[in-house]
Amino acid sequence: MTYCVAAVTDQGIVFASDSRTNAGVDQLGIFSKMTVIEAPDERMIVLLCAGNLASTQSVVSLLKLRMAGDDGHVNPTGIMGLSSLYDVAATVGETMREVVTRDGPMLTQQNIDPGCTFILGGQIKGKAQCLFLIYPQGNFIESSRDTNFFQIGETKYGKPIIDRVVTFESSLKDVAKCFMVSINSTMRSNLSVGPPIEMLAYEKDALRVTMRRRFAEKNQYFSEISQFWSSGLRRVFLEVPDVPWT
Repeated sequence: MTYCVAAVTDQGIVFASDSRTNAGVDQLGIFSKMTVIEAPDERMIVLLCAGNLASTQSVVSLLKLRMAGDDGHVNPTGIMGLSSLYDVAATVGETMREVVTRDGPMLTQQNIDPGCTFILGGQIKGKAQCLFLIYPQGNFIESSRDTNFFQIGETKYGKPIIDRVVTFESSLKDVAKCFMVSINSTMRSNLSVGPPIEMLAYEKDALRVTMRRRFAEKNQYFSEISQFWSSGLRRVFLEVPDVPWT
């Protein structure tokens, strides 16, 4: 299991993901769930993934392999040559179906779910920034002002804080802070989500990565966020009026 989240605002897009994978309580591993594909001043694309690790890695590998044509130049049908993020989302969906069609039957025979899910976001020069949620079937939806964030993986523990805080008008710093609390809350309730935590904040129209961090398990800021949020919740809880029994 994993937890990834992204939100688009008027200022840009914030992406965050954990790095834990597991195939049982004694088989924990660390794999990055965030892929950044960047051509500075031309396009900046981020992929977050959840689901079957082999499937997600196959999809990302195929997308990268197909970025260049046989002549070494940019492949016009690859994600570096497509003219819109809608087309990129469609290509990711097609690649997902290709991988699952190839590997799915054998995995299903072993009672292994081959499915995977992606969040795709970024911007291409001359176009608006976009954020998409791509389902295991390969189809997808785009974010809007009213639904401006997507989650994949273990979503339920970290959703309440985002619902209350993040809007389209939120600043990038507030979204990033909220995501840190959301991930921390998820980690406290589900051991299949864990560090390192990767975070990227994309500033609208920058067309390059300007803010990216990786927070390890013993990172001081992440520890402070956890302690501050826990103590704050306890303090606020004590201020909540008691149940009026009579």
